[in-house]
Amino acid sequence: MGKSKAKEVTPPGTVHVVKWSRKRTTRGIKGRWVTAERTKSSKSVQSSPTKSPTKQTPNEYLWQWTFRTQDYLNILLECEAPPPNRVCCLCDGDGTQKCQDCLAEPIFCTRCCQTQHSLLPFHRISQWNSDFFETTLTKLGVEIHLGHRGQKCPHHCCEWEDTDDGEGSTAPSVFGTPGIPEEGHIKRNQDFRAFHIGVPDTGNDLEDVFIKSRCRTVWPEPPEANIPMPGRCRMTVVDTSGIHVMSIRFCQCSDALTADKQLFEMGLFPASFTRPKTAFTFALLDDFIRDNLECGTSGMNYYSKLRQITSSMFPHLVPDRYRELLRVARQWCQLKLLKWNGFDHEQRNPNDGELALFCPACPQPGINMTLPNEEDTTTQWLYSRSLVMDGNFKAEHLHPTNPEDEVWLTDGKGFMVARARYWAHLAIAEDSTQRSECNNHRAVNQANTSRHKLEATGIGGCACARHGCFVPNSMKMNMDYALCNSLAHNTNGIGRALTFYNVNCQYNRHLIAQVENSTNLSIPSRIVITLGIGLWHVHGHQDKCFVWYASNFIPGAGRIDGEIMETLWATLNIISPAARGMSTPHRQECLNYQMNDCNFMKMIRMGMSLSRKYKEAKRGVAESSDAFKELNNSADLDLIQEWLVQESTAQACQIQDLSAMDIYDVQLKKARSRKTIELDLLRTSFRQLGERPQMGAATWLASGISIEEMQIALAMDIRRMGRHPTETQTLDIARRRIRLQHSIDEFMASAARYLGEEFDANDVISDMDTVFLDEMADDRKYSDTDSAGETSLGNGRPCAAFRPELVLIPLPSILGVERCDELGVAGLVAQETTLREGQANDALHAVRVHLADKSVLFQTSVRTAKSQVNTTRAWTQVHSVECVINFNSMIYKKCRSQLSNLGASELLQKYRELHKSDLKANSAVADPNARGQRNSTLPWFWSLDVQGDSVSNDWLNEFYRVHWLRTKALQDRWAEENNGFFVMFHLCAIVYPMGRIPPHDH
Repeated sequence: MGKSKAKEVTPPGTVHVVKWSRKRTTRGIKGRWVTAERTKSSKSVQSSPTKSPTKQTPNEYLWQWTFRTQDYLNILLECEAPPPNRVCCLCDGDGTQKCQDCLAEPIFCTRCCQTQHSLLPFHRISQWNSDFFETTLTKLGVEIHLGHRGQKCPHHCCEWEDTDDGEGSTAPSVFGTPGIPEEGHIKRNQDFRAFHIGVPDTGNDLEDVFIKSRCRTVWPEPPEANIPMPGRCRMTVVDTSGIHVMSIRFCQCSDALTADKQLFEMGLFPASFTRPKTAFTFALLDDFIRDNLECGTSGMNYYSKLRQITSSMFPHLVPDRYRELLRVARQWCQLKLLKWNGFDHEQRNPNDGELALFCPACPQPGINMTLPNEEDTTTQWLYSRSLVMDGNFKAEHLHPTNPEDEVWLTDGKGFMVARARYWAHLAIAEDSTQRSECNNHRAVNQANTSRHKLEATGIGGCACARHGCFVPNSMKMNMDYALCNSLAHNTNGIGRALTFYNVNCQYNRHLIAQVENSTNLSIPSRIVITLGIGLWHVHGHQDKCFVWYASNFIPGAGRIDGEIMETLWATLNIISPAARGMSTPHRQECLNYQMNDCNFMKMIRMGMSLSRKYKEAKRGVAESSDAFKELNNSADLDLIQEWLVQESTAQACQIQDLSAMDIYDVQLKKARSRKTIELDLLRTSFRQLGERPQMGAATWLASGISIEEMQIALAMDIRRMGRHPTETQTLDIARRRIRLQHSIDEFMASAARYLGEEFDANDVISDMDTVFLDEMADDRKYSDTDSAGETSLGNGRPCAAFRPELVLIPLPSILGVERCDELGVAGLVAQETTLREGQANDALHAVRVHLADKSVLFQTSVRTAKSQVNTTRAWTQVHSVECVINFNSMIYKKCRSQLSNLGASELLQKYRELHKSDLKANSAVADPNARGQRNSTLPWFWSLDVQGDSVSNDWLNEFYRVHWLRTKALQDRWAEENNGFFVMFHLCAIVYPMGRIPPHDH
C-alpha cells in the first residue's frame, strides 16, 4: 500500500502556512506537505502578471480554481441583470437594449442602439421586458442600405415593399422604378403584383418560420429584364452570429446594379439572382471554409451550430438554409481561387492546374530558375524533380445520385485531373493483374473488394518528395495518369526525375510499355527516371530491394526518406469523411481547396523549414564525415581503391542495371538453409534396392525437425513463466501443447510408411533429454524456476501428466544408425544428416544477425540513454534480442547432439561446440574499425563459409567492405543535402523576393 497523503497540517498551539512539495524520483513523482516560509511585504514594484515566478501544472491551476468558483459564478449571474440605475451608456436615457456582442455588453436606449448599430446589423440585441433580457428577432428598425456603402439612397421616394407576409404594396404604383417596363408594355389583364409578391424565390429558399405564410398565387417566372427593383424587403441573412431576418433597402438610382449584385457589393452573397430572399455574409463563408479546412466540419454540423447560436431553446424553428449554404460556399471558393491567382486582371479562363499552388523551392524552368549548361553534369542533380507517389484509400466516394445534372466549376483547374481526358484514358486502359516477384503487397486488391459500393475507392497522386507539396493536376486513382501529369508540370528542360513509390519494384516493370501504348499518356523525352522506395516501406520488401531502391544509395537523393506523402494524407483525411457522400464536382472542389491550403501552409513556412533542415544537414555532414574518416584511415589503401571503383561502376550502371547496387550488400554466398536442402532432396529422391520408399521422406524428416524446434520453444516459455503463472499464461501453454500433440500425432501416423511395419513405437524413449536447456539457460533468468520437466502450471497443482514438449519422436537420430540398418532405412540417415546441416546453418546465421543487433543496441541505445525511461526501454530491447539468441543457440545445441547420434564426425569438426562466451556482444561486430579492434578476433562461427574453412576471414572482409561503402554513401547523401539548400533558398527568393508572399485570405 502507498503512503496516505495528509490533507492538512495544523500543529497544536500555532498555525503554520504549508505547501505541497513535489519531488521527482526514479519511481515517479512524490510529494509531501512542508512548512512554507512567510514572505515579508515589500514596497517594491510588483512583477509583471504575465510572468509567473514558478511554472505551475494544470492540476495546480484547477486546485486554485476550486476556491474561486463561487465568486466567478456570482459575477456571471450579475451580468445577466441590468445595472441598478439601468440608464443608457451614451445619453443617460432609459436603457432597455443590451448588445451581447459589444465589449462589456453595454446598455442602450432604443435610439442610441439604432444609431450605434446602423453599420453593425448582425450584433445580437436583447431587450429588457421587466423580468429579464429577451433576445429579439427583429433589429429594432435597423435597415441595411445598399448601393451607397451603407448610406441611404437619395432616390428612396417609392415606399413599395417586397415582403413574405402576404401584405400588399404600400405604394399605389410601381411604375418609374428602375428596371420596370412602361405601362404600355404590360397587358391590361395581367396583375403585375403577382410577380413581386406571389412568386417564390428561385433560390429554393424556404419560408421564414417566424412569419405565418398565406396561400399565394404562383405565376410563371418573368424575364429578368421585367423584374422590379424593390425599395425595401425582408431577407434572411446568415452570419457567424446567427440567422437574422433583416430589412434591406435597395438602391433606386437609374444606374443601380441588380439586386443580387447590390447585395454582393455590400458583403452579402445572395443565394439566388432574380429575387434573392437569402444572403450569406462573407465572414460566414470564410468561417465555414476555415472550419472545414482545420476541423473537418461538415456543412450539416456547421449549420446546426448556427441554429444553436440563433436560438438555443428552439433551434428547430430557425430557418433551414443548409442546401443554400453548400451551394454558395462552392461559388465563394471558386471566386477566391480566381482572385488569388489573378484571373480577374487577365480576363481569360485558367488552364489545367493554374488554380493550384506548387512548391516554390522545387526547380521550375521559366518560373524560378534557368537551367545550367548541359555540359555541366556535376550539378545536374541539383535541378532534378523529386516526386513521391502514393494512394489514400480513406478518401472514398459513393456513387452520385444524379451524375447527369452535376455542374463542374473548376474541373481540372486545381489538383484533381480533368474528367474528360481521364475518362478517355480509362476507356482504353487495360487493368491487368501482374504477378508480383517481390513480397505480395495487397493494399490495392483489398481496397477493391468493396468496389461495387463506391464510385472511387480513394485517391492517388504525386507530391514533391523533399518539401511535401501536392503537384497540380495530378490527383486521381490511376497512378500512371497521375505520374505522367506530374512529370509534365513545369519541367520543360529538366533531364532527371527521382520517383518514390511503395511498390516501385513492380510498378515500373511495364510502365514505359503502357505509356507507349496509350494515346493519353506521355513522359517528356528528356527525363530519365530514377526509381526509389520509401525508407519505411522498403523493409517490407525482399532484401535486395533495400540496396536497389533505398534513397541511402541513390546519388542526388540527399536525405529524402520518400515517406512524406503519408503525412499529407493525415491532413486530407480530416475532410475525407465529409466528402464521401458529396457530388463528384463538389468533392473535387473540396479536396482541391484542402490541398491548396496545405501547399500554402508549406509555402509560408518554407523559410523556417529550410533553415531548420539546413542546420540538421550541417550537423549531419560533420558527424558522417568524422565517422567515415575514422573508418577510412583504418582501412587498407589497396582495398579502398578497389571499393571506389566498385562504387563508381555501380552508380554509373544503376539506371540500366539495378543489380549493380548489390555491392552495398554482402556478396558471399550464404550456407544452404534447411529449406534449400529439403528441395534438393525432393528433386533427387529415389528408391534404392532393398530399402523403403524414399519419395517424400525429406518432407517427413523436415516436419520432425520442426516439431523438435517447437518443443524447445515451448519448454523455454514454460521455464520462463516460473512457479506461479497467471491463468492466461496457463491457458496459452495448454493450447500450445494441444497443437504440438496434433503435430506429433500426424508425424507418428506417417512413421510406418517410411520406417516399415517392423517399427515399434516402444523403440522411442518416452522423455526428451533436457540437459542442453539447463546448460544454455541464464541463471539470472531461471534462478527461481524448475527444470523443464518439473515445471508445474498453477499454484500448488501437481505436474501435468500431458507434456508433449518432452516426447521424443522416431527420427533416425533418435533410433540410432544400427536400428535404422535393421529397419532397412539407412538412406533416411543420410537425408537427416543433410537436413541437420541446413538446420545448423540457419541457427548460426540467426545467432550472427541478432548478436550484431545486440551490439548495435548497446552502442546506440544503452550507452546513450540519459534517463531511467530510456534505459529501461533500451534494456527491454536487448532482452528481447537475447531471447532469440538463446532460442537459436539451443536449437544449434540440439542439432549438434543429433549429428553426433547420426555419426557425422566430419560435420562435428566443422560445427564446433557453442559456449556462452561466444554469445556475448562484441564491439568488433558493430564497429570493426574502431580503436583497439583491428587485431581483435570474433568467435569461430563468424568466419564460417560454405566450405567450412573456419580459418578464412572472408566474411569479416565482406563485412568491412559493406560497412565502408554504406558509411561513404551516408556521407555523400548528407553532403548533397547540405549543398542543395543553397539552391532551394535561391529558388524561393526568386518566387517571393524579400520573403513577401501574396495574401491568402484577402
